[in-house]
Amino acid sequence: MKFRPCIDIHNGCVKQIVGGSLKDEKNVAVDNFVSEKNADFYAQLYKKHNLSGGHIIILNPEGSEFYEADLKQAKLALKNYEGGLQLGGGINPDNAKKFLDMGASHVIVTSYVFKNGVFNEENLDKMLKTVGKDHLVLDLSCRKRDGKYFIVTDRWQKFTEVELNKKTIDSLSKSCDEFLIHAVDVEGKASGVETELCQMMGDFCEIPSTYAGGISSLSDVEIIKNTGRGKIDFTVGSALDLFGGKIPFESLINI
Repeated sequence: MKFRPCIDIHNGCVKQIVGGSLKDEKNVAVDNFVSEKNADFYAQLYKKHNLSGGHIIILNPEGSEFYEADLKQAKLALKNYEGGLQLGGGINPDNAKKFLDMGASHVIVTSYVFKNGVFNEENLDKMLKTVGKDHLVLDLSCRKRDGKYFIVTDRWQKFTEVELNKKTIDSLSKSCDEFLIHAVDVEGKASGVETELCQMMGDFCEIPSTYAGGISSLSDVEIIKNTGRGKIDFTVGSALDLFGGKIPFESLINI
């Protein structure tokens, strides 16, 4: 288990938001923290402490008035930590190679593969042909509905009909290098982790996998370690002191 850092970009700024609040219309989100620093500051810090495998997420869609500003921030981060960060947000075969060429180690994909609420195997094959399995992370971020977890897409706004379970995880693990899984209902709320999801990841994920969502304290990190059987990595957003929270960054860098 290790700490994976993050750089979330929205409306041209490094931010932490309440995940379920994100709306494409009018580029709205509930902000927990808006940084006065650019993305290169965080990239340099993560590089200094050899924290690899973190992720950059561009939260505005292509076509948004803020997308180019987001892209500028992402470029700053990738330039300052080439090969050390993954990148997600609107990734498809037309733009994926561009981000790898900018310095991303992997691209992170959800909506293109889970198109119109269903798993699109043809689109997954296109991504694999474009970037290769070793450079692909599948984002299986999910929300609960009727007591089960379902993968959500389009910046977590839309439910798919794809249930996150052992069958789904086993099948998709053959086509990517890693999973990134946000517990969207608690993302950005620092209200505690979803232990059921952590346990599911620990039981079923056989490739490198990162949990995100709800971490509020170091005791939550211990919960992830125990329920995930030490197999899954984690990321901390709003609760981290870098983003206005209380968990010291220094306490996580050697976990």
